[in-house]
Amino acid sequence: MATLNTNAHVSIRRFSSVVSSVKLASSSSTFNPRRRRLRVGCALFLQERPESRRAVSIALILLHSLSLPKDAIGAGIFNKYLKKKKLDPLEAYVPAVILTELQIKDLGKSLEVDQPRYGDCRILLRSGPAASLRVNIRAVAQYASDGTDDKSAFSNVDQCLSALEELDSLLLLASRNDPGASIESMKAKINVAVGALESLLKTVPSDVLEKGKAIADAYREPEDAVAPEIQDPELKQLESIL
Repeated sequence: MATLNTNAHVSIRRFSSVVSSVKLASSSSTFNPRRRRLRVGCALFLQERPESRRAVSIALILLHSLSLPKDAIGAGIFNKYLKKKKLDPLEAYVPAVILTELQIKDLGKSLEVDQPRYGDCRILLRSGPAASLRVNIRAVAQYASDGTDDKSAFSNVDQCLSALEELDSLLLLASRNDPGASIESMKAKINVAVGALESLLKTVPSDVLEKGKAIADAYREPEDAVAPEIQDPELKQLESIL
């Protein structure tokens, strides 16, 4: 052990008794460098001991976690914090997805005028049924993938969301008069998003899809139009949800 070139009082108060013994030993007996070095070294060893103990505890916890199988970790102490939200019935999501598809198509038509209002187009992507598109299409994809290994529905979700994000970026550039944002590129993104939504809706059972279309049509009818009364109680319930 190397010689410590300082007085013994450098130790923290917790070990003042050890330091005091060093002072007494050095003042009451013949000076012995070897004894003083040993006692100071003991004080320093005790001072570092709590940190070493914490480090050992952390290392043991990490080693225990790494030694557990993945299934045990997934069902372990973190399981109570990972609560999966229970999905509503599929019928609650399909009409909103259909309405969003129609809303995106309307956005494409608004780009065909001489001077499109790009700011309004961006607002359209964030309002109405489109505002909850992310949640709705992921729920439909979850229903489509339950019980199967086919994850193509989630690929459609990613493709749709990516196309809409790129469309929003193009609309922002166009609102700033950026020549790189062309109408053709915007329409291309719209076609990709609509195609992905149509592919996702093909995974919906036909009876659920027909009910969803009926609700979407009723939702889009003008307020002054006299709509026929819906006799199906399930359709009435779904319409009230929207």
